[in-house]
Amino acid sequence: MIVHPQGMQPAQAAVAAKAPASGAPNGKAGGPEAKGSRRRFGGFFLDRLDRVSLSAKLVAVTLVVLIVGLVGISASIRQLADSYLLDKTDTQLNSQKDLVFRNIDLLRDKSSNNGLNSYFLQIRYVENGKLTDKIETPLYPILEGNVVSTPQLPTNSQITADMIGKPFTTNAVVTTTSRMGAGSGSASSGGASSGAPVASIVTPGRKVIQAANSPWRVAAYQWYDDNDNYKGVVFIGLSLADQIDLINTLTKYCLTVGLAIVLLGGSLAALVIQRTLDLLKRIEKTAAKIAAGDLSQRVPWAPENTEVGSLSASLNTMLARIETSFHEQERTTAKMKRFVSDASHELRTPLAAIHGYAELYTMQRGMPGALERADESISHIEKSSQRMTVLVEDLLSLARLDEGRGIDMTQTVSLTTVVADALDDLHALDPEREVTRGTVAFTPATDLDHPASIAIEPGDMASVSLTGDASRLRQVVTNIVGNIHRYTPADSPARVGLGVMPASITPESLSRMPSGDESMRHFLEAAEVGRSMNTGTNYAVLRFEDHGPGVPEESRAQIFERFYTADPSRAREKGGTGLGLAIAQSVVKAHKGLICATPTEGGGLTFTIVLPIGPVAPAAGAPAASDAAPGDARSRDKGKGREKGHRTSWFSR
Repeated sequence: MIVHPQGMQPAQAAVAAKAPASGAPNGKAGGPEAKGSRRRFGGFFLDRLDRVSLSAKLVAVTLVVLIVGLVGISASIRQLADSYLLDKTDTQLNSQKDLVFRNIDLLRDKSSNNGLNSYFLQIRYVENGKLTDKIETPLYPILEGNVVSTPQLPTNSQITADMIGKPFTTNAVVTTTSRMGAGSGSASSGGASSGAPVASIVTPGRKVIQAANSPWRVAAYQWYDDNDNYKGVVFIGLSLADQIDLINTLTKYCLTVGLAIVLLGGSLAALVIQRTLDLLKRIEKTAAKIAAGDLSQRVPWAPENTEVGSLSASLNTMLARIETSFHEQERTTAKMKRFVSDASHELRTPLAAIHGYAELYTMQRGMPGALERADESISHIEKSSQRMTVLVEDLLSLARLDEGRGIDMTQTVSLTTVVADALDDLHALDPEREVTRGTVAFTPATDLDHPASIAIEPGDMASVSLTGDASRLRQVVTNIVGNIHRYTPADSPARVGLGVMPASITPESLSRMPSGDESMRHFLEAAEVGRSMNTGTNYAVLRFEDHGPGVPEESRAQIFERFYTADPSRAREKGGTGLGLAIAQSVVKAHKGLICATPTEGGGLTFTIVLPIGPVAPAAGAPAASDAAPGDARSRDKGKGREKGHRTSWFSR
């Protein structure tokens, strides 16, 4: 016999397999459709919640927290007060037990019961050890309007030993009477005596009815006489009307105060949240303006110790960098376009010359004297090809420098030797030119009208070495000296100086500065701080002064641009391509340095090159080489020795 799952017969199993469970697809409760509906419901709710503004969410959450907290506190206070008052009532009932037993005869005197009391007292007598139907109620309160409220007590058969001495809560039985006092007799169905008060036509007030309907706290005690004889059971009770009234009053007070707190807290929360989120709204508006293309917009300021203030500061820093990068990209793009245009123009000139002279040779080769004319055409073609070769080599050097290639920064370079060799070349080219060598000296600022400056003082150049690319630095010096040879009169004097000075500026910051007069002023300010505090980085300063025609102030910022020449025709006559200073600037920046062009006193142009050597090392008492007196050989020797010590400590690292 084949046993099927759940003990079903084959036919039943087949029917069960064909009939899926009702309400569950594929016979499974909570199938894919049910789960999908739950997900759709949750997504619908979350979608609606996401559309609510942040301020509304925060205010709503604040109000919910306040309401829940106040309801919890009010309920706790109500429960605590109710328990406390109930315990106090139980203690009061237990404390009145002995007093009732000692004065029970007096209390049974009906003439003394005038209803002006709050206690309820009922006596149930015992005969032969059993409770009888004899019940006496000597005390019960009579309220305003002759309303009588008595507790609903258990019958004799319902009284057990566990009830003795333990207070319990019971409902009230309300009647009215026109007279005071009560007679004895058999118990009524409500637990009152047969001598219950007669109904009156006086209509009591609502508060009286509420007080009369309040529950009672009752305790049953066994009554023994002085001879220790068991006489009966005594019920002593107190109405809980005052306790309930106090609890209700306390609840109303808590609700009133809670409502005021919720309203005040909600208003303050809305005000603070709105005030705080106003900054976010302003940030949103600023972001919209920036997205529209206005990169100069900034997020409004806020205290940085707040979250929004910290966000604003971070966003402003980010926006400043984005704007700087965007403008740099614009400048780079414009420079690249101009570079391509200028390169095409410069390359087109020699190519046109080569093409023209080649055509001229082809046209004239069959005419008389063709050989002489061919030699002239070939000479022009050779000159144009040489110019184009120089131009292509310069372009290749710039491209490699832009990519960070073609430069070796691990060599030890003696700048003194490099400059001396370049000046020897200049003397060979212009024997009549007077070239003065000296040391670059720093002059601190005396007042606002006389800022810090540097000048070349006559004497031997300082011995300076640094880490870099010797061939590239030699190319920089050669380009500057070559400009002096090409663009200044052969008999005009020139001065060249080399020195070392500390400055409180990092090489990275120095290399990012543009090649302008303002950058030179910043360096001199940093040099004044570094000189006075003996801190920062030691820099080698090269200075080339000529007394040629110079460059106009509006053009000095452009002379380091590629293919820029103040007079293109004159540049071609001198063999220039407009790339020499651009190459010099790229090489100097690759060495984390700065190159600037400033006017020379008396006319001309001055090039200043600043190259980092190494960190300033603390030295005891020896003056810097640039601070030594020009004519003091001992001071210069000390300065050279200290620079040598600096170089030794720097390169040995």
